[in-house]
Amino acid sequence: MSSADPALELLRTRKSPKVFDLTFPAPDAAECDSMLAIASRVPDHGKLAPWRFVVFEGEARECAGEAIAAVFVADNPAADAERVALERTRLSRAPLVIAVVSRAAPHAKIPEWEQTLSGAAACTLLLLAAHAHGYAGTWLTEWYSYDPRVRAALGLSTEERIIGFVHIGSLARPQDDRPRPALADLVTRY
Repeated sequence: MSSADPALELLRTRKSPKVFDLTFPAPDAAECDSMLAIASRVPDHGKLAPWRFVVFEGEARECAGEAIAAVFVADNPAADAERVALERTRLSRAPLVIAVVSRAAPHAKIPEWEQTLSGAAACTLLLLAAHAHGYAGTWLTEWYSYDPRVRAALGLSTEERIIGFVHIGSLARPQDDRPRPALADLVTRY
């Protein structure tokens, strides 16, 4: 394959922008479905689909933000209005947010760890699919990803976990690439 191969260029140029640099336009319904179909094509030992997606768009982003802010205020009743507003906008910073939810469970042949990794791979493919569609994406997990009250408010069962919130939109400004580690620091050959 040539170094000008479009697939290789796509892989080489994907990067995670700051979430505040994501803006409209957002993917439309067909593009979103395409990205989710691509994200579903991950390695999945046993064909378990041990993950699912929750799509937050439009007013649903604000509704979910209210749930996050309510939990934050319950734990931090003295928080100032500015901090509460920050929590309220957690899922409305980008025009589209997709939670990748792990449904990993005990299985006779497939360890839960493998199932969770399959979900993490779905996050990665979702980011690549967004990039291939001309959008940018950022994968975030912050405190609310781990809070059982927030997970319940977002419709997750007690057994489900959030692998990540993938924020997707158009870039508001060009992004500089971050320094990447040298391969010599990462690779050993046996």
